[in-house]
Amino acid sequence: MTQRVELATVMDRLAVDELITDYAVAVDDGDWEGYRRLFAPDGRADYRSAGGVEGDPDQVAEWLSRSMELFAMRQHLIVNRRVRFGLLEQDTGDTARVEADYVNPMRFAGSGPAQDDGATAPDFVCGGRYAFGLLRTYDGWRLRQVTVQEKWRQVPRSAG
Repeated sequence: MTQRVELATVMDRLAVDELITDYAVAVDDGDWEGYRRLFAPDGRADYRSAGGVEGDPDQVAEWLSRSMELFAMRQHLIVNRRVRFGLLEQDTGDTARVEADYVNPMRFAGSGPAQDDGATAPDFVCGGRYAFGLLRTYDGWRLRQVTVQEKWRQVPRSAG
C-alpha cells in the first residue's frame, strides 16, 4: 500500500468515526433534523429488536422523537468499532460496514423523588450492537443502514 492510500484510509476511518459519533449525539440531544441529514437518500434504520420501528430516516426520526420524550437524560456510548471498507462499482472504499457495541444509560423524565433531590443517575440502561452500512457520497460518508441489536436491558424495579 502506498503512503497516499494509507493516508486516505486513515482519513476515511476518521470520517466514519465522526459519522458514528454524530449519530449518537443527534439521538442523545434530540436533534432529529441532524439525525435525518446523516443518512444517504436510500437510508433505512431498524430498531425493532429494541421495541421500535423499521423505516426511512423520516419515519424512524418521528418514532425516536416520541420515544425519547420519556427520558430526561440519554447518553449513547458506542465502542469497539470495527470498520471494514468495501467496493462499489469497482471503486475501493466507497462503502463501509461498521459493527459497534453500545451501552445506553438513560433517566426517565419525572422519575419521582430521586429526580426532585437533584439525582441524575440513570434508571434505565440497555446494551447491544449496532450494524452500520455506510456509503461515500458527494457530501461525505452517510448512513445507508442502521440496525440495532439490543442484547440486554435493565429497568427500574417496580416499587413494592
